Amino acid sequence: MKKFFKKLSGLDKAENMPDPDEAKMDDVDEEDLDYMEQAISDDRKIEEIEEEAAGDGRELPDDDSTETSADTAEDNKTSEDEDDEWLAEDYEEGQLSIDVYQTPTKLIVKSTIAGVRPEDIDISINNDMLTIRGKREMQEKIDEANYLFRECYWGSFSRSIILPVEIEADKIEATLENGVLTIVLPKAKNAQQISIKVKEK
Repeated sequence: MKKFFKKLSGLDKAENMPDPDEAKMDDVDEEDLDYMEQAISDDRKIEEIEEEAAGDGRELPDDDSTETSADTAEDNKTSEDEDDEWLAEDYEEGQLSIDVYQTPTKLIVKSTIAGVRPEDIDISINNDMLTIRGKREMQEKIDEANYLFRECYWGSFSRSIILPVEIEADKIEATLENGVLTIVLPKAKNAQQISIKVKEK
């Protein structure tokens, strides 16, 4: 225990210096004498603190215990940060995975959304942006302690995409079959997809 306090007070440097009571005054300058007296005073204070701690049944920390406490505090902080990050992710809206392809006359969007009822799906068109929103709800409530694995996403989800061509909004069709959502968007008759070639300078 003394090791910790000796490092703080500089006693480890003063132990090999002569005792001021035994040294000749003409061999020790005033600065060294003051330093030794201060070191002896600090040593006595350390002994008083140790005796008081022993009387109260407390243990003074050494270097190793101090480092261990700091490491434990850092580990606890890291664990709390991970918990906060997990909770933040838990409340984020899920992003719907989709496939989009085209034919000469149509754009087709497909997505697997098993477990979602048709009335829980909202599809909208705003200018050239298609947005799909929905919510997948659990049919039963399960206690968290009873889960062995939990990988399925439950809750709200959405996805927006920019349409590459003009479409006839009043002729859009959407169907849900075997958990697969299919949206058919007829291309406008005057819709033209322009390909721009990039030239290297």
